[in-house]
Amino acid sequence: MKLGEPKKIFIVDDDEMLTVALSDYLTREVNHNISVFHTGEELLKHVFEKPDVIILDFYLNTVNKDAANGLEILDAIQGHLDNTRVIMLSSQESYVTATKTIQKGALQYIIKDEDAFQKIADSI
Repeated sequence: MKLGEPKKIFIVDDDEMLTVALSDYLTREVNHNISVFHTGEELLKHVFEKPDVIILDFYLNTVNKDAANGLEILDAIQGHLDNTRVIMLSSQESYVTATKTIQKGALQYIIKDEDAFQKIADSI
């Protein structure tokens, strides 16, 4: 993939306002093909579509306490997406959590702060 080419991006976050804002941000400069999922279980039904990038929220179970969290989903998709880059997105500023997600295969761990959208765009 060349830099600046449209990519197939899956955004997985239970915060609807964040997914709308992030989708808008990522399609401003480049017309990426964005799909949004509000649970990891929804993502798993579409993982065969082989996205280029998955932006995965660490806490996917804030609305539905029984839903899988980001680490569980990361485990479930490992081995199925050889060329897919996973970016973990979280409001948790924990070195241990960030290290765990990287060890489990995430390309990057980005904290939800005022620079998060730009960091994501730079990683894509």
